[in-house]
Amino acid sequence: MSHISTHILDTSLGKPAAGVMIRLEQQTESGWQLLKEAETNADGRIGSMAESDLAPGRYRLTAEIGQWFAQTGRETLYPSAQIDVTLPRSGDHYHLPFLIAPWGWSTYRGS
Repeated sequence: MSHISTHILDTSLGKPAAGVMIRLEQQTESGWQLLKEAETNADGRIGSMAESDLAPGRYRLTAEIGQWFAQTGRETLYPSAQIDVTLPRSGDHYHLPFLIAPWGWSTYRGS
């Protein structure tokens, strides 16, 4: 079963970003379809962004990180961070973390 998990780490503070809203969307013929919205837990994690097996295709994961920086009293250039990814096949686990800081962010495929 393919599924996506995620994690947000604030690298400028060296701690997880709790309470960040993340949404998962799938590209369809008629546009982007919302699959799920969830908030990161106290450890900055969401264990699964899909309620069922994800088919091969294009997906995007958007984290509303601007709210996190505002809550922690910091200015940021980026109100959101978005991972746009193509899942090539079913049956894999895709862990897609966000590494954030007020002036930049990055991602990688974790395990």
